[in-house]
Amino acid sequence: MSSRFARFALGSYTLAGRALYPLIGPYLSYRAAKGKEDRARRMERFGFASVERPAGPLIWFHAASVGETNAVIPLIREMRRRDIWVLLTTGTITSAHLAETRLGGDVIHQYVPLDLKPAVCRFLDYWQPDVAIIAESEIWPVTILQLGARHIPQILVNARMSDKSFASWSRRPSIAEALFDNLALVIAQSEADAERFRDLGALPVMTSGNLKVDTDVPPHDPAALAAYRAQLGDRKTWAAISTFEGEEMAAATVHQALKERNGQLTIVVPRHPERSDQLEAQFKEKGLVVARRTRGDALTPDVDIFLGDTIGEMGLYLRLTEVAFVGRSMFAEGGQNPLEPAVLGCAVLSGGHVQNFRDTYQRLARNGSARMVRDTEMLAKAVHYLLCNDSARQAMIKAGAETVQEMRGALVATIKGLEPYINPLTVKARLLPRLAARG
Repeated sequence: MSSRFARFALGSYTLAGRALYPLIGPYLSYRAAKGKEDRARRMERFGFASVERPAGPLIWFHAASVGETNAVIPLIREMRRRDIWVLLTTGTITSAHLAETRLGGDVIHQYVPLDLKPAVCRFLDYWQPDVAIIAESEIWPVTILQLGARHIPQILVNARMSDKSFASWSRRPSIAEALFDNLALVIAQSEADAERFRDLGALPVMTSGNLKVDTDVPPHDPAALAAYRAQLGDRKTWAAISTFEGEEMAAATVHQALKERNGQLTIVVPRHPERSDQLEAQFKEKGLVVARRTRGDALTPDVDIFLGDTIGEMGLYLRLTEVAFVGRSMFAEGGQNPLEPAVLGCAVLSGGHVQNFRDTYQRLARNGSARMVRDTEMLAKAVHYLLCNDSARQAMIKAGAETVQEMRGALVATIKGLEPYINPLTVKARLLPRLAARG
């Protein structure tokens, strides 16, 4: 009965997608008007390719957004080192820009097709990937079933399962098993994540650690960094990064509470830069002077807020400070990656809603490199303490560097887990030029 229900539910999902297919065009047009879709490449979302498929083995990597894209970049580089072609799909304009900046012409980038059967089939028929590698927690029923029908191995890497997702899938165990049974391998971030995937029917499952620990240090523009540091002089700074709605205004409140005592500059880097016009207006309503990276504004002594409204420059912003609050944790749920600030020499502060990065925060907090704050008042006290207490701040920074070093190794473990799938493709990729020359 349970398997029959799963087939019925998944069939209904597929049919509903077919029924909605004619309405998707106007919806994507609306999103494009809001700046959430690339208008010029909108047809990629329907599975239409915009570039030619190269001859030879090809691995399809999917990374939903910026964090996932950063996590798989070292894996992608390893595949290219083996002469295997890589098709990378992402779902957001920001992640597409990141892929272009960090990988350039080393990969083929396309926007991920919508999880509708016509789009997915068109995409798979054209690209014919040898393996599909999906980052973290992207579970799209039609895509999984179509890959399974074509016997294309599909692997989850850096896989995680949030409390909310696990509870949701646990209420539908037959559907979960029908989908996760199609996965050839799950490489989980932690043993807790691995156990959840096993409970939902995925096999085999292994644990690697978090790939985000092994990513490259975020790059920066050395000339811009030197210019900003010269403008700041010995002025104190702190940053609120990857912020969501409400957290930027909390940062402004903290700034106003501490300005008279510290004279600090507050750096705000919203998770979605398209909100920057609105944020600047809100800051100005509070009487704050705002400088924006996109305008090239100087960080003069009267500037209160430096608004980091660009994509892919977190390495620049974090190098301007030693104290960083990581957002999506106080007024939004889930948390954001705290490893970038830890790697770049920042004491880490966060709200308590960090379910998606629980294991990482626990390790950082246990070693004394991250502190959790309940509210804006507590954040202000923590920022003030760290700005004024050099020894405490440096102790947190040192602990963060040591914790990150202890956590490394996920990339090697992941590549080892992938070897049965990628070694044959490596051989084939390296034989093709020889066979072509003989022909």
